[in-house]
Amino acid sequence: MLDLYLSYAGDVEINVEIKKYFCKAGVKGIQLHGKLRVILEPLIGDVPLVGAITMFFIRRPKLDINWTGLTNLLDIPGLNAMSDTMIMDAIASQLVLPNRLTIPLVADLQVAQLRSPLPRGVVRIHLLEAEDLTAKDTVIKGLIDGKSDPYAVLRVGTQIFTSHHVDSNLNPQWREMYEVIVHEVPGQELEVEVFDKDPDQDDFLGRLKVDLDIVKQARVVDDWFNLRDVPSGSVHLRLEWLSLLSSADRLTEVIQRNQNLTTKTAEPPSSAILAIYLDQAHELPMRKGNKDPSPMVQISIQDTTRESKTSYGTNNPLWEDAFTFFIQDPRKQDIDIQVKDDDRSLSLGSLTIPIARLLGTLDLTMDQWFQLENSGPASRIYIKIVLRVLWLSDDATPTTPSPRPLAPGLGPGHGGIAAELNPMGPGGLAKPPPSRPQHTTPDPEFASEGVLRIHLLEAQNLIAKDNFMGGMVKGKSDPYVKIRVAGITFRSHTIKENLNPVWNELYEVILTQLPGQEIQFELFDKDIDQDDFLGRFKLSLRDIISAQFIDTWYTLNDVKSGRVHLLLEWLPRVSDLPRMDQILQYQSQQSFQNKVLPSAAVLFVYVERAHGLPLKKSGKEPKVGAEVILKNVSHRTKISERSTSPRWDEAFHYLVRDPRDEILTVKLSHSWGQALGSLSLPLREVMAEPSLVLDRWLALDGALPESQILLRVTLKILDTQLAVCRRVPGDNDGSGDAVIPRWDPSHLDLRHRTGFAMGTDTSSAAGQVKLTIGYSTEESRLFITVHACRGLTACSKDGADPYVTFILLPDKKATTKRRTATKKRDLNPEFNERFDFDFSLEESTQRRLDLSVKNSVSFMSRERDLIGKLLLDLDQIDLKIGVTQWYDLIPESA
Repeated sequence: MLDLYLSYAGDVEINVEIKKYFCKAGVKGIQLHGKLRVILEPLIGDVPLVGAITMFFIRRPKLDINWTGLTNLLDIPGLNAMSDTMIMDAIASQLVLPNRLTIPLVADLQVAQLRSPLPRGVVRIHLLEAEDLTAKDTVIKGLIDGKSDPYAVLRVGTQIFTSHHVDSNLNPQWREMYEVIVHEVPGQELEVEVFDKDPDQDDFLGRLKVDLDIVKQARVVDDWFNLRDVPSGSVHLRLEWLSLLSSADRLTEVIQRNQNLTTKTAEPPSSAILAIYLDQAHELPMRKGNKDPSPMVQISIQDTTRESKTSYGTNNPLWEDAFTFFIQDPRKQDIDIQVKDDDRSLSLGSLTIPIARLLGTLDLTMDQWFQLENSGPASRIYIKIVLRVLWLSDDATPTTPSPRPLAPGLGPGHGGIAAELNPMGPGGLAKPPPSRPQHTTPDPEFASEGVLRIHLLEAQNLIAKDNFMGGMVKGKSDPYVKIRVAGITFRSHTIKENLNPVWNELYEVILTQLPGQEIQFELFDKDIDQDDFLGRFKLSLRDIISAQFIDTWYTLNDVKSGRVHLLLEWLPRVSDLPRMDQILQYQSQQSFQNKVLPSAAVLFVYVERAHGLPLKKSGKEPKVGAEVILKNVSHRTKISERSTSPRWDEAFHYLVRDPRDEILTVKLSHSWGQALGSLSLPLREVMAEPSLVLDRWLALDGALPESQILLRVTLKILDTQLAVCRRVPGDNDGSGDAVIPRWDPSHLDLRHRTGFAMGTDTSSAAGQVKLTIGYSTEESRLFITVHACRGLTACSKDGADPYVTFILLPDKKATTKRRTATKKRDLNPEFNERFDFDFSLEESTQRRLDLSVKNSVSFMSRERDLIGKLLLDLDQIDLKIGVTQWYDLIPESA
């Protein structure tokens, strides 16, 4: 074997002239630099001593071409890179691993196996995360640093993978897995480049290289690698070397391991690789007219199809091609072989081989002629098939990653190429003596979920579905409600024979804030056979989060009549422990028909890792899973690979009725069987921690003295605007310990709650309008929701056809003018329409709301159109918190 560092700088000059079009083009100078490996094998006992010469570039060489004439256009930045890349791709398809140029020197050689020998191994790449990347998406022409939308491109030879991009994050979490075939070690490298995703051209965020010989020696490398050619940034990789076993003895264990390995990539882990050497075929059928075919072969395994080259004008083709496939489960997959004419339409034969046939062969290899189906009587094909099981060595236990790098260093983490492991560690960073981290490192989104509380109060004027005497006599309905949110369904109890039912039921759900998320309400009439539909409506979670608290009636859609009264609350999460006593006192006074006790807190648990666990009874390392239990709710982690120091990095959440009385339990076991230790943590211990966060190693009971688990347990108090709080210290009324309302519910429509009819007893003769006004900092928008009006003044004997219109002053061009739909003959209309404005918070506070409730009249009508007005300066409202309130309307005469 020879490694040649090839550096070609030629002054070649090529000129082309097309006189008809007066066009000149050419090349003046080519430079090519790369490492060329030459292999002389097999050795023979006669001249020329070797049977063939095989050569290839281990990595893509560097190419630089100086274009002249018309092709000078290709020297333009962008076009230059594109043209050189296209030429380089053509070179790579022939001469960069896994492609090889093989020149036989003697006859009767198996050229396909020389051109494509079995790989040295497979590397499983876990692209985990990055940290401290450069901000490329700047604001105000670079004066203010923004974020980046990073993604990674991974390359080993011609094998290229691209991760998903993470929006607006300098510390992205990818958690993706890839598998690459390694043909030559030492020599081949893993190259990782990080880019910022942009609409036009993506920005460069750094690169790194890792010599895969390091991975082969260490078996598992779990480390941070500094990015090169940028001021800052590092990437966390876990690299596993999978050996190729020629026996199926451990196949079942490998498949079981892979089932416990979860990543964000669509492809499951592979348990084996399959090499197919396509040699030749014999006596293929002729085409029509007794013409020779031009055969090619399509080889498919599951969703992957590879094609051979075409052998032209013969029914005894010689291909000498080789293909490699990743196999998830050899026991269940087949090889499908189709021999076709070069136009792909004429089939010359087919063959299906279950991969399971290889499991019973010597060395997992089949090397023979196969009879083709749907072909001629003597048609056959010669193929060699080799299966190899992918095995991660037992002594390659997961290691704790080195500390995150603080500054760019040298070595492979900085783009260097190490030939062997060195004391600096594979990341190229000086390693301190092995030590365990003292605190967890959860995902930035940990403990970001919120809690929605839904109070289903009542309904009114539902449709009667239980009719009598063929519908001549109207009856009642037996209504119940289905509530669907985030894949969870709640169902109320059924109220017999009532068109104005009162449920008084409470539901709570933990939600992640996702764009476009909705809550669906459906009402049904309970029947013996099929339940009848009574109406539905949907609510946007975004609107509820923006308003924080909503108490209103919602009109049912798709039916003639009916409405539902809801109280919805997006509960603020606080760490104010004294506040919990008042919340618990308030909760204890509440009673709901479905016997639900309101939660006082939400608990977030992050299970990172364990250390020093006992071995199995057989003496082997365990496959550990952790079960986390709070009262009747239990969650399980994935099962780790064999290790006494497993790592999970998984998060769970729980609703807590009373943190003073509840205990969190964690149980560790081998594959949910043999117990390996447990932990009981009273939540009172979490309440004693600063900010209600416990983050440390905890000793395990029923295990070894050194057995511990690293957890983060975060408790958040669920505040509610309906509870009470103590007076602010320093009040001068002498009642510092008295309790007062924390929130003024004067804007609630309490008469609706009791079902009374609306009269004209509002505080204004013109009526009132209910609005929610607030500012969403996440969306940088001002929003105004028009909920309803009540007690409006009649404009004629038929009442009024009201609608709401408003403008945000000082807007002289009416670009902020909005209006709702018109409600026919209704003095208590419900609109529930939201309007958004792309204003900054500062600009929003400078606006004045000029709102009018009008009667929709024809041009010739003598009825008055203005019912009432409202003028409101938005600087009087805390827009960040938002407010939902009834406002008095000023009559036209005022």
